[in-house]
Amino acid sequence: MSRSDDIWILGIHMTKFGKHPDLDVVDLGAQAILGALADAGVTMREIGVLAAGNLFGSGSIAQQLQKQVGQTGIPAYNVSNACATGATALRTAIMAVKAGEVDYGLAVGVEKLAGAGLLGAGGRAKSDGEEWTRSGRFGAVAPVDGRIGTEAMPGVFAQIGMEYGHRYGGTSFELFARISEKNHGHSTLNPLAAYTKAMPLEQIMNDVMIAYPNTRPMCSANCDGAAAAVVVNGETLRTLSLEQQRRAVKVSASVLTSDPWQESCQILPDVNTLTRNAARQAYEQAGVGPQDLDLVELHDCFATAELVHYDNLMLCDEGGAVDFFESGAPFRDGRLPVNVSGGLQSKGHPISATGIANIWEVCQHVRGEGGDRQIEGAKIGLAHVIGLASACGVHILERSSLAA
Repeated sequence: MSRSDDIWILGIHMTKFGKHPDLDVVDLGAQAILGALADAGVTMREIGVLAAGNLFGSGSIAQQLQKQVGQTGIPAYNVSNACATGATALRTAIMAVKAGEVDYGLAVGVEKLAGAGLLGAGGRAKSDGEEWTRSGRFGAVAPVDGRIGTEAMPGVFAQIGMEYGHRYGGTSFELFARISEKNHGHSTLNPLAAYTKAMPLEQIMNDVMIAYPNTRPMCSANCDGAAAAVVVNGETLRTLSLEQQRRAVKVSASVLTSDPWQESCQILPDVNTLTRNAARQAYEQAGVGPQDLDLVELHDCFATAELVHYDNLMLCDEGGAVDFFESGAPFRDGRLPVNVSGGLQSKGHPISATGIANIWEVCQHVRGEGGDRQIEGAKIGLAHVIGLASACGVHILERSSLAA
């Protein structure tokens, strides 16, 4: 095995997110894996390690997937890390490649959630018609504890947004709804998103209130889906074809953090601090700053979460998230587009797939393959994901110098 400190995404694939009643988790995961291998131009024979993420299955998804895509005797890791599961699986593969144990690594995240009603995970379901429908209990069985009185995700992230507004001012119910309106609008250009129709502001604001100020369309969408990626070290990449080298995307930073100890609350995760810590480490690792980014895919599990993460990822000055949004910067035609995929609110949130799916979106743009939603001239992007068990993954991705 060769040793190289530079890591590249050689191939990546995302399935259509939505309802897949005729496919189980193994079918979906295999579809993503085979798509990523084809995109990379390699086979399972080259892969040296498999890391597979799935939260609500049997716990042996990696071995089940091997039976579908090829059993070559390689180490197979089953990964579970809340909503950061996919990003954690990718980081597992990256670390094996970076350590020199293998030349190629494969990561996949897959989930079947359509209609599951797992709204404690920050989701919602949609009927086959146009009306949004209530799906499951909104954290009704969650224990009441911690400094804000709930562990249910809708309540946690509602409080995070309200707290930000209390501290810095400028927030309102309408402002948070406009963030959601932006993302639903972006989704109209993403054929792989679960929902691809714009939602007018009035409809968003008048829908069912889940946890103020987040109504149902302002919450992430539970659905089925999978995403997978093949990573390779730089030394091996240089032996491959010029086309493979041209389309490879450099992983300039791969960071995973958890909560630091704080006296204020030992029950609930500190979404702000672990994201800010991850962002700092990622910028330092990549040798870039937020001013160098061309797009961001961040974890908008709720509209309130997107606002605070503008600040946590340092896309604006501290306390300046409202001004950042009002400037138009995070819109597709703005200075720093955020969630051009439609985000979790429209693209969907099949939990274990999300971390890799966010990276897939950034790769599409830095490769120049974003289709109608392409951010022109995109060279550097950031993908962010939060797992409320206390995990934050941040990856910074850069265009190959060989790309046209």
